[in-house]
Amino acid sequence: MSRAAARVPVGLVLAAALGAVALPAQADIYSCVNARGQRLTADRPIAECMDREQQVRGADGSVRRILPPSMTAEERAAAEEKRRREQLEERTRRDAIRHDRNLLSRYPDIERHNEAREAALEPVRSAMQSTGKRMEELERERHQLREEAEFYKGRELPRALKHKIEQNQVATQAQKDAMQSHQAENRRINASFDQELARLRQLWNGAAPGSLTAPTAAR
Repeated sequence: MSRAAARVPVGLVLAAALGAVALPAQADIYSCVNARGQRLTADRPIAECMDREQQVRGADGSVRRILPPSMTAEERAAAEEKRRREQLEERTRRDAIRHDRNLLSRYPDIERHNEAREAALEPVRSAMQSTGKRMEELERERHQLREEAEFYKGRELPRALKHKIEQNQVATQAQKDAMQSHQAENRRINASFDQELARLRQLWNGAAPGSLTAPTAAR
């Protein structure tokens, strides 16, 4: 070693060595407001904001530059539609999984499902029985009124008798309409349980919740 090198202070040597070590650069912070009005930040360009400006900030929070949108209006519209479809599909998938899990929880076996069907049908069957009895009463009443009207054959019926006959006709039609409504409700409930049972059979046989076709609306 030369005499000149030997005379260099040790402090200067250490300072030079430390200066040779590259300090890590401060990472840029990307910031934007997405289509839903949410402010997003990341350490790289934000994919959800490729259709809008992104601010690039330094460590001190100052804006270093503005990253312009990287898509055309048509591309932005297509990207937004794709994002909307994906979100809808994901919501539908989660809803289907939740629906199937709830279904399995309520009906672990066919016996429990049959019990639920009977419980749902019982009020309708009771209403049908009541309506049927009322229709029988009206039929007996109609028969009596018809016999009474025979007494006035060839003559004008008394106003009171006419009124009773009209009332009987109106009441009979109302009960017929009610019976049709009860029968339709009975069919609807059975169809709903049949459809539900078909789905349950697949789940009981090992189909993964959410893997089947979208469930129909609940009863």
